[in-house]
Amino acid sequence: MNLPQKRKNPEPKPKPGGGLAESDGMVLDAIKSKKEMAILKKDLKEETKLPDSIFNKCLKNLQALGLINEVPHVQFKTKKYYIAAEFKPSEEITGGSWYENRELDQDFINGLKDFCLRIIRKLKVATADVVMDIIKNKGVLKTDCTSQQISEILRYMVLDNKIIEVKSTGLGEYHSIPIGNLCYRCSSDDSSKSLETGAMMSIPCGVCPKIRECTPGGLISPTTCVYYAKWLDF
Repeated sequence: MNLPQKRKNPEPKPKPGGGLAESDGMVLDAIKSKKEMAILKKDLKEETKLPDSIFNKCLKNLQALGLINEVPHVQFKTKKYYIAAEFKPSEEITGGSWYENRELDQDFINGLKDFCLRIIRKLKVATADVVMDIIKNKGVLKTDCTSQQISEILRYMVLDNKIIEVKSTGLGEYHSIPIGNLCYRCSSDDSSKSLETGAMMSIPCGVCPKIRECTPGGLISPTTCVYYAKWLDF
């Protein structure tokens, strides 16, 4: 008695003119649609709804042709992500400047913490936006960073008891920061002895006739003031 043979999945049909097979093109289009965000292999499989054997063959074909790449994700190291060759993975995938070879770049982060601390010591009090603007103007980072990323660094510093998180009162040292805005200042036990003393420690804002018009992001602001820049020139 002859047993019925298991039905095989049909082979992908090549397109006329030697182009990609229909199934290869379907997988490639799905990957391209995600652009720089890449796509998880599981999600790609669900989106294309191809049988396993054809799906895996498509991935091999597209990789062999250099049309797609497998890209590691810093947060999900055991999962496979794919991206079209013409796109560069987003910082959400690579981790950006915070990561080196998929590992958190602790030396970079510690150096950035130290620089943030020096800025806050000089300013007495500062918001994350002001700290970020000064870091960008100084060219400390080789890549762009966001206010949210700098805020994360500052929160780590709060946990390390290097600085404290406060809300602006709009008075005294907080005069240039809107009332209620979150800002940072050195903790009371910060015992650094490395800063200069004397006249150079006097912030130029104290004698500036435009001080009441000076606001972060305004026409007159700490980030555009030439005197302020010289004072912050470490």
